[in-house]
Amino acid sequence: MATVPKCREAILSIKPYVPGKPIEEVQRELGVKDVIKLASNENPLGPSPDAVQALQEASDRIFLYPDGNCYYLKEALAAKLGVKQENLIIGNGTDEILKMLAETYINPGDEIVVADPTFSEYEFAAQVMGGRAIKVPTRNFRHDLAAMAAAITPRTRLVFVCNPNNPTGTIVGQAALDGFLKQVPPSVLVVLDEAYSDYVTAEHYPNSLAYVRAGRANVIILRTFSKIYGLAGLRVGYGVAVPEIIRDLNRVREPFNVNLLAQVAAVAALKDEAHVGKSREVNSEGKDYLYSQFESLGLKYVPTEANFIFVDIQRDSREVFRQLLQKGVIVRTGDIFGYDTFLRVTIGTRRQNETFIRALREILA
Repeated sequence: MATVPKCREAILSIKPYVPGKPIEEVQRELGVKDVIKLASNENPLGPSPDAVQALQEASDRIFLYPDGNCYYLKEALAAKLGVKQENLIIGNGTDEILKMLAETYINPGDEIVVADPTFSEYEFAAQVMGGRAIKVPTRNFRHDLAAMAAAITPRTRLVFVCNPNNPTGTIVGQAALDGFLKQVPPSVLVVLDEAYSDYVTAEHYPNSLAYVRAGRANVIILRTFSKIYGLAGLRVGYGVAVPEIIRDLNRVREPFNVNLLAQVAAVAALKDEAHVGKSREVNSEGKDYLYSQFESLGLKYVPTEANFIFVDIQRDSREVFRQLLQKGVIVRTGDIFGYDTFLRVTIGTRRQNETFIRALREILA
């Protein structure tokens, strides 16, 4: 074996992220032509037609570098959210902003506090910088905020609250979050990851932007265009915080980090409220359908405020996953979250949901 340069010790404990299986891979490996993907929580309706048109119109400009400041996207977001442009940072998906947060705040030996289970990229970002994650088990699939507050130490730099939580779909309410923030020291930054907030229907969901508008200095809100806006393939997300936090994050941000097409598509998608409304409607109808089908199958599930459902199929999720693949249905196994008999299933269109349920019934029978 050839001798190669030695990598940093901090990265040796990192397990690379394994994304949901692509449709093309299933078609290529299994020879299945009609494949539906219910694994990565994408919008089954796709992007806004306005976003597609904006992409087409901008395509002849891709020889130019993009606006590194994302001026027009920030302008549109600031108007919609009721904040100022200096409150915003745009990233190549919110994943990039997670890495920016780690690069800005984590020194070797520092800690982050996260729920367990939750989105794995929080831990990944900390580990890249030599930090470690303190994992606090959820209670009834919900964030145990009291235990998370108790887990904060002098080494804690970031606390992540995924709201709604991935993979459970549960939320932290306004009163609970208000109480939690009172317990967090000002030196600890609370990251509110609201990737799925556009799907929430619960009235007690927090108005997190009010914290930023009020000048709270230890909160940042993350949102994305990858979910309800249907732009996952373009990679664009954003953070909202006080200007001081944004300025520090910009010190580690790569120049031209958000491509030109992503910026113009995001601006167009943001304006198409009808598409967002239709997406919510399809999600709500699909949720009710899947709930009823799971109940008829005698399967327990976690009630969700997102566009996916965490369901206990009472079988080895990896084996059921493989059998579903043979039938052209891609889902997410629960073992990666520590729940071997669970599946995380994206809510699709009526046809997709019916195809999934038909395949699941055949397998469980």
